[in-house]
Amino acid sequence: MASDVARAPVRALLRSLRWKVAALVTVACCTVAVAVGVLVHRATWEHSLGLGKGRAGQALDEALTGMARGDVPVLDTYDIIPPAEVPEEVRQQLRAGDRVVWYDDHRPGQEWMHAATAVDGQVLAVQVEMGSEVRRLRALDRDMLQAGLTALVVVVPLSVLATERSSRRLRRVTRTARRVADGDLDARVGAGGRGSDEIAEIATTVDTMAAALQRRLQTEQRFTADVAHELRTPLMGLVTSAELLPPGEAADLVMDRVRTLRTLVEELLEISRLDAGTEEAQRVPVPLGPFVEDAVRRTGLEARVSVTGAPVVAVTDPRRLDRILANLVVNAHRHGNPPVEVTVDGLTVVVRDHGPGFPEELLSDGPQRFRTAATERGRGHGLGLTIAAGQAQVTGAELTLANHPGGGAVATLRLPEQDEPPAQE
Repeated sequence: MASDVARAPVRALLRSLRWKVAALVTVACCTVAVAVGVLVHRATWEHSLGLGKGRAGQALDEALTGMARGDVPVLDTYDIIPPAEVPEEVRQQLRAGDRVVWYDDHRPGQEWMHAATAVDGQVLAVQVEMGSEVRRLRALDRDMLQAGLTALVVVVPLSVLATERSSRRLRRVTRTARRVADGDLDARVGAGGRGSDEIAEIATTVDTMAAALQRRLQTEQRFTADVAHELRTPLMGLVTSAELLPPGEAADLVMDRVRTLRTLVEELLEISRLDAGTEEAQRVPVPLGPFVEDAVRRTGLEARVSVTGAPVVAVTDPRRLDRILANLVVNAHRHGNPPVEVTVDGLTVVVRDHGPGFPEELLSDGPQRFRTAATERGRGHGLGLTIAAGQAQVTGAELTLANHPGGGAVATLRLPEQDEPPAQE
């Protein structure tokens, strides 16, 4: 497991674009070097064989000329070999009256080019030394290999450096897109370079998409805020009118629906303020244990509160913290099953119910307004957790949602640590 974690950055690095380009350049250079090397090797060797055959033929002609004069000269450029050393297949070709030239490399370090012909029923064969040509060819192969390796040492780092700028621009686009996905609608890639290549087009497209998404969301936020604000005036009149109804079952039903509508409008207004990003926390020292007990009691719902560890004073916005805790407890009762347990441990507050737990879609995507995602979690408009998450972000707290292994939904609120905790009074 530890080795897999240690190898993860290496695998990510090898999957990066610049190393893929470097690998492609390396393969291309090696392919070209091998192809050129093979072609040069073959051409050089064929040229050497041609020269060797010419020299062997010339030596044979000189030997024939010597025999015509009555002697066979022995020159420094060739040797005359005994007929017994001529291969049998060569002798068969000689019986047909042909002149035969062949290359012999059976003995390493003693390469020869042979030429033979039949004269008066006898075999005249000469050999020309080819060792120098073979050594020159091997030296050429070594030189080409060294040149190829030198080219790789120079070209591969240059290719990595050449692709670094493009990789850096792509990483900038990726970071910007990730920031937009995380909710930072003001994030932009920028000019994306002076060029007009594909990366610049991608950067421009991402900026255009982010701007269009920002305008659309802002329009929707303004619409939601305007609708909620416009509903408040007639809603207050509706509340007043419902209170004037004579007592009875019908009046109770109307008042219940009016209260539900009023809560919905207030929550929509709260979400619109959170979406606008203008909310600021008013932080003061708060004794966390007693505060959580009071906040749960004010909900009017049954919940077991337990405080563990030493008393802790948190520096936070009490109004917003009360709102978060109330929403979590109400959500646990509305969508879960009793008992509802609230645990305070240091700066961490955990709210757990014993119902079916959070749906997987909510755990993966986070709270979504007007969506509860699972019928077994009960009915609702999905604003409670959305508001709790938004208020937690304003106060700098961290709200995480999970399911308990033993069953039930678990909401964990972690308040931020203080550099210098305030003194308790």
